[in-house]
Amino acid sequence: MDRVEDLNSDPSSVPGKPSQRKHGMSVDVEDYFQVWGFSDVIPRNSWDGFELRVGQSTRAALDLFDRKNIKATFFTLGWVAERDPALIREIVGRGHELASHGYEHIKVFDQNEKEFFEDAGRTKKILEDIGGVEVTGYRAAGFSMDQRTPFAHDVLARLGYRYSSSSHPIAHDHYGDPNAPQTPFKPLQGSDFTECPVATTTVMGKRVSCAGGGWFRAMPYVAARTLLKQAEKESGSSLIFYFHPWEIDVDQPRIETASRKSKLRHYLNLNKMAPKLESLIDDFTWTRIDETLHVDSLIAAA
Repeated sequence: MDRVEDLNSDPSSVPGKPSQRKHGMSVDVEDYFQVWGFSDVIPRNSWDGFELRVGQSTRAALDLFDRKNIKATFFTLGWVAERDPALIREIVGRGHELASHGYEHIKVFDQNEKEFFEDAGRTKKILEDIGGVEVTGYRAAGFSMDQRTPFAHDVLARLGYRYSSSSHPIAHDHYGDPNAPQTPFKPLQGSDFTECPVATTTVMGKRVSCAGGGWFRAMPYVAARTLLKQAEKESGSSLIFYFHPWEIDVDQPRIETASRKSKLRHYLNLNKMAPKLESLIDDFTWTRIDETLHVDSLIAAA
């Protein structure tokens, strides 16, 4: 009981010190040309024609985590794993959690149950064969598990996954369910399978994201930190933050054929992302998502 309280103490009780509650740091391992916002101009059958940069950008994230002495969860595309198996082994070798992001970034609500079963099962096997570890976590492309995918959690549980971090409980034009739970929950009766939503909080009666990605790049760091601190106090559980390796790759090729809106979202403040991440890591306490689930389960049982 004492160990749990130490890991999850109120950060405001130690002025000037980083939050002591352990939150989940996660990385969605996909390359700059694989993002959903470019999918209308870059078909999947053309991916092999693009320069693969995800290895170097992911290794830059690994180096940052080493400098800051934290561990994280890497939700990785099976497509990437097949083309850079050394990267997968390096993620595992540096002590991070290897998890699944599906094979080639297809949204769950664009698949039927059979297709999703095959995709999630195929990716799990690829990652486990290369990484030599059990893969228990899953994140859907584009946070695409919602009311349109009633089969998804059951499929993942049947395949041997133990948790998903595929819910972004806000209103958004690409994803989200503003009525979904904001904290980890058990979606299947009689099962320990857990859905771990990424971080949100409430501002003037409206849910807003403080989970990372484009939201984090767009807002001043002090605002992002304030929202995360608020979410930390409200939630009573660990928060989940995420980013993509391409967000710290300032020299990536530009996709000029993409829409203005897609380019704005993708390229906004890329040059500011790495220093903001460093500040974030300093201001909160981070670990792998599977570790946050362990700590939160101890709290629930206490």
